[in-house]
Amino acid sequence: MDVQSIGVVGAGQMGNGIAHVMALAGFEVLVTDTSDDALTRMSDLIGKNLARQVSRDKITEAEAEAALARIRTTSKLPELGQTDLVIEAATERETIKTAIFEDLVPHLKPETILTSNTSSISITRLASRTDRPERFMGFHFMNPVPVMQLVELIRGIATDEATFKSCEAVVAKLGKTSATAEDFPAFIVNRILMPMINEAIYTLYEGVGSVKSIDTSMKLGANHPMGPLELADFIGLDTCLAIMNVLHDGLADTKYRPCPLLTKYVEAGWLGRKTQRGFYDYRGEVPVPTR
Repeated sequence: MDVQSIGVVGAGQMGNGIAHVMALAGFEVLVTDTSDDALTRMSDLIGKNLARQVSRDKITEAEAEAALARIRTTSKLPELGQTDLVIEAATERETIKTAIFEDLVPHLKPETILTSNTSSISITRLASRTDRPERFMGFHFMNPVPVMQLVELIRGIATDEATFKSCEAVVAKLGKTSATAEDFPAFIVNRILMPMINEAIYTLYEGVGSVKSIDTSMKLGANHPMGPLELADFIGLDTCLAIMNVLHDGLADTKYRPCPLLTKYVEAGWLGRKTQRGFYDYRGEVPVPTR
């Protein structure tokens, strides 16, 4: 299928990035969210991010204006049914994702491809809740979407070759690189990344090092651009915990047990940058470690 139009479910951090890169690549984009305020914030943010790219000579003013003109918003989920490819980018909770697909399916064109930007949940299981498991797959962007070059493409057990090829072609049109992952908990990137972050939290929990020393050690000792605790705050500690729970439940191996300190931070509502507190406190001019 030659995909021309993209539907995006969710106007949050991932949804706005996906809409941004899709529109810039020439796709017509329709974004929906349950919050009109979220849709407004998304439009403003995409405008600012495109302007930043223009100021850095990454794109031209004309390209930015054309991209903005390709993005439309709606509060009505069924309107996405007429797009060629739908990318669900809602909260990383399976009950929310399945409810979205169940509400959307009756309004889809027969040929529409359904995908999820999930970072860990079973694609096969999500697909089974739709009328088109053969036209369903994982389409996992990295954050921040306009910057990161990788997209994980995850086939469910029923995903057909034509669907995979169509999604692969979309990634190529974005100028990004696709990596094919099998449908096992957390796929490739998070199967490797999240246990590392979880181990960093255990290192803090057990008093081996402070927040600052752990992050400094990994940045200067392993040449990571961002320390694991800083990265956890950027991703969102609730998302990190959700992925660790998927790994622990799906693989039944104690090495994936979420650190109790991670659970405590999430229970406190200290979720990282988005709540202004996590392993760092972001309420001042400079982030300050909270432990």
